[in-house]
Amino acid sequence: MKIVPIASDSLGTRSMATYIETKDVRILIDPGVSLAPSRYGLPPHPIEFQRMNEHWGGIKKFAKKSEVLIVTHYHYDHHDPNEPELYKDKFALLKHPTEKINRSQKERAEFFLEQLEGIPERIEYCDGREFSFGGTKIKFSQPVFHGTNNRLGYVVEVSISSKNSKFVFTSDVEGPSVDEQASFILEEKPNIIYMDGPLSYMLGYRYSQASLDASINNVIKILRETPVEKFIIDHHFLRDIKWRERIKPAFDAADKAQIMTAAEFLGEKNDLLEARRRELYGR
Repeated sequence: MKIVPIASDSLGTRSMATYIETKDVRILIDPGVSLAPSRYGLPPHPIEFQRMNEHWGGIKKFAKKSEVLIVTHYHYDHHDPNEPELYKDKFALLKHPTEKINRSQKERAEFFLEQLEGIPERIEYCDGREFSFGGTKIKFSQPVFHGTNNRLGYVVEVSISSKNSKFVFTSDVEGPSVDEQASFILEEKPNIIYMDGPLSYMLGYRYSQASLDASINNVIKILRETPVEKFIIDHHFLRDIKWRERIKPAFDAADKAQIMTAAEFLGEKNDLLEARRRELYGR
């Protein structure tokens, strides 16, 4: 199984866009990218806009050769309703647009589906379902919280298995600090995980120490109870310069597994542009 994180916070933009290729099928998860409109009271730096354009170009390149496009929820760093041609002749697997969804995402989903009309070859709502492509199986969780509660709505987690490899993509769980978010991973027992880590850059504001502690405990449980070898933690977590020290107990508990960012998985250096925005402007 080939796994390529195309855009991510560790690579300089808000995204979890990921390409997966097996001998049976080519899949693109969450083809979207965005920037924080404000951080430290500052708008995106020109370097961030340049990086976002580069990442969007990469997403379009991988979308072109993919057969299946997955959207786990309707935030703009995970889908782009303004370029529906991305989905032309594709099999689109989408989070259900009216069930287990908050009002904001429901409105975005309705608009997105209007733009998609007549473009994909096929659309299916994927919550809690399984799909097979030859020897490759794509399994979706039931909707889980986007974060610690339903304020931001729900996301679906994704498991892709082929031969002896199993990959789990958590989407925006911001932790996982809620047991239901971790349960899908524990049940699937993947050897590769791509997890949206804790919302620690908002610690004490929109994210509590108790939620961070729960996230660390769940990561340690996953390390101990699954055969994970490569454990990617990124997205919300990599908006925090102190990300590594925040989850030191998890690093200490990692035995055979490697905990890494999406950038490190690719063999690249972390480039936390949003977290370094004040520094970029200071130059």
